[in-house]
Amino acid sequence: MLGGCEPLDDGGGGGIGDVLFTRGFAFVRDNDRNVFVVDDDGDANSPQRLTTVGGAYWPSVSRNGRSVVFVQRSGGDTALLTVPTSGGAPSTLFRSNDPTCARGCANFRTPTFSPDGRSVVFVFSPGNSSQTALARINTDGSGFQELTPNNVIAYGAPSFVPNGSAVVAGAGSGLNQLDQIAYVPLNGGTITYSFLSAGVQFVENRVAVSSSGAQVALDGRLTSGGTRIFVGQLSGSNVGALQRVTNSGPGSEESWPTWTGASQLGFLVSAGGSDTGIYRASVGAGSTGSVSLAVPSAAEPSYGPF
Repeated sequence: MLGGCEPLDDGGGGGIGDVLFTRGFAFVRDNDRNVFVVDDDGDANSPQRLTTVGGAYWPSVSRNGRSVVFVQRSGGDTALLTVPTSGGAPSTLFRSNDPTCARGCANFRTPTFSPDGRSVVFVFSPGNSSQTALARINTDGSGFQELTPNNVIAYGAPSFVPNGSAVVAGAGSGLNQLDQIAYVPLNGGTITYSFLSAGVQFVENRVAVSSSGAQVALDGRLTSGGTRIFVGQLSGSNVGALQRVTNSGPGSEESWPTWTGASQLGFLVSAGGSDTGIYRASVGAGSTGSVSLAVPSAAEPSYGPF
C-alpha cells in the first residue's frame, strides 16, 4: 500500500523494528513529540516508539492496523509521513507547498486514512489564509484533491464514514470556533452542516465517526466552561442531538475522542495540571459512564483497527 512513498530524507526518524502491535493506541508524548504505539495486550507503561527525531503530531492508525500517518513539523514546514506499526523507517507522503497544490499548502494537521487505506484526508492552510481546508492525497503521493475549495469556512480534524464516501469534521469561522459539524462528500457533492446542542459551544479538536457509522463522538467546549465528550446519532448527512457520555470528575478536561469499539471510546483526560493520559469509557444510552485509565502520559490518541 505504501510502496510508492518517497523515503524520508530530512534527518531520519525511525529504523525501529520488531514492534508487537495488532490493535491498540497510537499517540505522541508532549515531552519528545515522537510516535508511540501500545497494543491492547501489551504494557501500557512501556509503549513502543516508532520515531526518534521528534516533531510528530496527530498520529492516526490505518483501518488494517499496519500503518500510522502523522504530521512532521520541521521549522516552519510540515509534511505527511507514514510509518509501519511493526517498526521501520518513516516515509514521506506529501510535503507542504507541493506544486500539485494550486493555492499553496501549508500547516498540515490531523491526517486520517480512508477505510480502504488508499488515501489520506487532512487539514491544511491554503496559501497565506488564516482559514483551514480539507484535502485528500493517495498513499502513493498522487492525486492531490482539495475537498473544500474556495470556501470561507474553516474545518477541523476529519473522520471517514465507513464506506469512505465522505468525511465528518468540525466547521466554523476558525479552528477555535468550530460551532458546526460538516458532512463533506468526497465526490464534490453539497456539504451539509449540523448545529451543536446540549450546551456545546464549539468542537474543541475532533469529531470521530463510529465503526458502524451510526454515531459521532466529539470533544465539546461548553458555554459553562471546560470540555467534555459527547455523542450524537449520525443519520444520513445530519448529526442529531448531542449527549454527554463520560464522567471523569470535577475539574477535569476531556478531549480527543477515538472509538475503541462499537460502544466504547478512548479519549484524553487532564485535571489540575496532572499528567494527561488516555482513558476509556463505555457509551451507554441515557447515562454517563465512568472512566478508567488505559495509557498514561499520552497526547493526540488514535485507536485501530476497529
